[in-house]
Amino acid sequence: MVVKFEDKASRLDLCKWAEVAKSSFHYKQHPGPRGIKASTHTPIGDGLVTNEQVVDQIRAVLVMDYCVYGYQVMTKELQSMEYIINKKKVYRLMKQNNLLCGRKIITQGKRVFVKFRRINAQMPMEYLCLDIKYVWVQGEKRNYYQLAIMDVYSRTILCWIFQGSIKQFDVIGLLRSLDLRFGLKGVFIRNDNGSQFIAHSVRQLLKQMEAQQEFTHVATPEENAYIEAFHSIEQRELMDRHTFSSYYDAKQHIEKYMHWYNNKRKHGAIGFVTPMEKWNEYYGKNIPTFELPGQAEAGNAGEQPARNNPVNGDDRQGMEQTVPCHSQSSLLQMPSKTQYSKHKNGLNPFEKSVQFIGG
Repeated sequence: MVVKFEDKASRLDLCKWAEVAKSSFHYKQHPGPRGIKASTHTPIGDGLVTNEQVVDQIRAVLVMDYCVYGYQVMTKELQSMEYIINKKKVYRLMKQNNLLCGRKIITQGKRVFVKFRRINAQMPMEYLCLDIKYVWVQGEKRNYYQLAIMDVYSRTILCWIFQGSIKQFDVIGLLRSLDLRFGLKGVFIRNDNGSQFIAHSVRQLLKQMEAQQEFTHVATPEENAYIEAFHSIEQRELMDRHTFSSYYDAKQHIEKYMHWYNNKRKHGAIGFVTPMEKWNEYYGKNIPTFELPGQAEAGNAGEQPARNNPVNGDDRQGMEQTVPCHSQSSLLQMPSKTQYSKHKNGLNPFEKSVQFIGG
């Protein structure tokens, strides 16, 4: 009515006659949510990290056994890690990613759980164990994540990745690499109940590969003792003795440690031999290892040179040979049993099939 008779009288008079507040007549709906736009980064110490990295840190806390923190306790946990963040932002991030207290991951199908804690492996590539370890990088004041896959028979670390976060697609990529190199048909793969491992896509992939995936019971890390023991050794021998200044610094130390562990370090549980010697022992021959061409000190583009280069004539033989990640084809191709039976007269059946395991 006000618009209809606007040329006959003033708007103020028309609003009074129509008993409509002038502010209501001029009101226009806001096109979007009110207030300033939500921040995309979070301060930590003297720097900034993306909200995605904060969510990864929240997930890392929540995967701990019996941890069901709500957003208020999670805020205190993050603040203890030097994040400058309030509970409103933590609530928003947890709500957007379905991480609020009471939410749970719904899996499809039944899981096959571990029946026997001890694994009696009789040959390489019969049983594999995998797990994720958190690595604190002091220079960046945050955790990074390492996923490693171990052959139980030889205790060899077949492949690993070290990243800012590890999702189900990273696990799938690592398993595909293993399948291409070895073939996972009939291989038993043991893991815990992390969200990356119980994901439907991961379980479907292993089912297509005809691998036998088995899960440890909740809050029972001793059922995955082989890879847990490796992580304990790595923590004691590497992480507790070095302070990492950056992601690249940590990655290069881990590369060198993996080479040391697979090729140099004697392991008591397998008869005080190295994992590679145990692997080779099964076939009765010493398997030669070849370095990939172009295996320079720097791995990925932008990596810094290693801190422990030889200085003043120091002899550090073996330290410059790094174990590449799975993207650098750091795996050994095993010939089939029929191929092995054809080799006689002391010929080494692996001579042309070795890519690079840890050396």
